[in-house]
Amino acid sequence: MKTYVVGGAIRDELLGLPVKDLDYLVVGATPEVMIAKGFRPVGQDFPVFLHPDTNAEYALARTERKTAPGYKGFVFHADQHVTLEEDLARRDLTINAMAREVDPSGVVVGPVIDPFGGQKDLQDKLFRHVGGAFVEDPVRLLRIARFAARFPSFSVAPNTLALLKEIGQSGELDALVKERVWQEFSRGLLSERPSRMLDVLDTIGVFKKFFPSELLLKNNRKFFDFIDQSTSSNFNLQQRCAVLFSAIDSGTINAWCSMWGIPSECRDYALLGHEIHQSIELGLDNAEDILQVLDRVDVWRKPERFKELIEVAELIGDPVDLLVESHFAAKKVNVSDIASSVAQQGSGSGELIKRAIDEARQSAIKELLV
Repeated sequence: MKTYVVGGAIRDELLGLPVKDLDYLVVGATPEVMIAKGFRPVGQDFPVFLHPDTNAEYALARTERKTAPGYKGFVFHADQHVTLEEDLARRDLTINAMAREVDPSGVVVGPVIDPFGGQKDLQDKLFRHVGGAFVEDPVRLLRIARFAARFPSFSVAPNTLALLKEIGQSGELDALVKERVWQEFSRGLLSERPSRMLDVLDTIGVFKKFFPSELLLKNNRKFFDFIDQSTSSNFNLQQRCAVLFSAIDSGTINAWCSMWGIPSECRDYALLGHEIHQSIELGLDNAEDILQVLDRVDVWRKPERFKELIEVAELIGDPVDLLVESHFAAKKVNVSDIASSVAQQGSGSGELIKRAIDEARQSAIKELLV
């Protein structure tokens, strides 16, 4: 029985990047042996065990066989006879198919084991598939697009690109569940250069399956650059969605969010980011329209969201001074005094109070427009 660290940890170590997660692989053991050593079984699709002391996950070496469409359509085979190389051979890219042996305490003690040339591909900055079975898992298309955003200086090997196009035309993508799609895309959007993910999907010919085709229009391609700039501004995921979809209409945004199960906060930022961008483009020249935008953003209860959306508008080049100054003026309105005054008149209904507050806020904004 031998234990190895495999996959991304080896890749990131060789690249000089921080290693966040260690994936442990056990070769030459059975579930019974693992349990006898105190490991606790947790795996459903394949044997995974928790270390008795560290709770780290240890997986038994395994092979796989495609039996049905989609990324879940595999049968896994794991026993003590599966070798390290056989396990590494089922992985997606050569740069993710390397290993190092560790001692019983989990300390790395061995050299890099690299049967498929991953180290050379790291040096060449190349995404290259391990074997022909690469095309059987449609998630790999999304993973490589996401890797392109994380490692923007890497390119996709021509033969690997051909296999990605084969996946795109095979119908396998139809079996993907929306949660998994969003998991990959959200990580890509938070990477160093998100536009690389979008460009790879476009090159493969599947962009329109996953994102609105309007994003590819000439006038909207600039938003690819803007979303890359959002990285240096340290924008969160919601803000990056707002940047990308600023020029896309609300109906298309809602349809996209519904199709892929986009979290409500990301959807709201995208919709509000579009509304702010469109309002500024059309011209905010009266107090009623300005107050409507502020109300839609719900700046009175969510000032932090307004601040983040203003940062989005600034990044894409929209003039925001009037909107910011209007908010500053309108928030000086004493809402409590107005509510008390209306109530003292015997007309304290919520609708009348709201109308009085709106009128006061509009008056404050009008003073800026004179």
